[in-house]
Amino acid sequence: MIRLHDADRIRTITLDRPEALNAFNEALYDATTEALIDAAADPGVAVVLLTGTGRAFSAGTDVAEMAEHGRGTATRGRHGFNGLVDQLAAFPKPLVCAVNGLALGVGATMLGYADLVFMSTDARLRCPFTALGVAPEAGSSFTFPLLLGRQRAAWVLMSSEWLTAEECVRIGLVWRACAPDRLLPEATEYARVLASKPLASLIGTKRTIISSSREAIAQAREREHQAFRRLLGGPANVEALTALAARREPDFVTIDAQHPVVTSEHAT
Repeated sequence: MIRLHDADRIRTITLDRPEALNAFNEALYDATTEALIDAAADPGVAVVLLTGTGRAFSAGTDVAEMAEHGRGTATRGRHGFNGLVDQLAAFPKPLVCAVNGLALGVGATMLGYADLVFMSTDARLRCPFTALGVAPEAGSSFTFPLLLGRQRAAWVLMSSEWLTAEECVRIGLVWRACAPDRLLPEATEYARVLASKPLASLIGTKRTIISSSREAIAQAREREHQAFRRLLGGPANVEALTALAARREPDFVTIDAQHPVVTSEHAT
């Protein structure tokens, strides 16, 4: 599920489920969360570098297992989605992400918790929430406006459009775009600079940067959970999943006409 490599006080965590485009099932959520917990507690680790193997950084939550959960035939993991996001939000040491390929759903929104993000010029990123008839996740309704500004974040979260590495750099979600063969070397080079600094200073500096945002992120996540629960299984979400299974474009205009939205019910 994951591979770990330690060198120069850098722990590289590689998502290693390439046959599923590194989509997070319960096992991968748990393995990644445990790896972050261990890295946070290990005094020999100063920086974590997170990347993926194969064609994807992560394709988001595993939709096949999600369907099993809907049928009540899948077992919940120890940490799951919320546990991973909790650990990302609380992670005390520098977190560097090297986006090697497709970043979709939580594979994209988790970048809001990284301290530095590098992205392959071959990679693409998408937040597909409106295309699925649901709402944002992982605190991205706060972290993305904070990083990108409101209008850029609104486009990323509302449009469900694919973004290139160059676009991600331009809007501020990614720090550097790298040629594919330079992605890990360059990300590691910068991680090595950070890892050469005193650990207490790194932790103290990160704490000063993120402390003021922690409560706002928690509140955003709760609003997202409420919106997600309200929308999941609704007419637009059902149409999105039906269209996905049929390999056709969803017809949200017709769905909205058949099921008029009462704006006040979604405004609080």
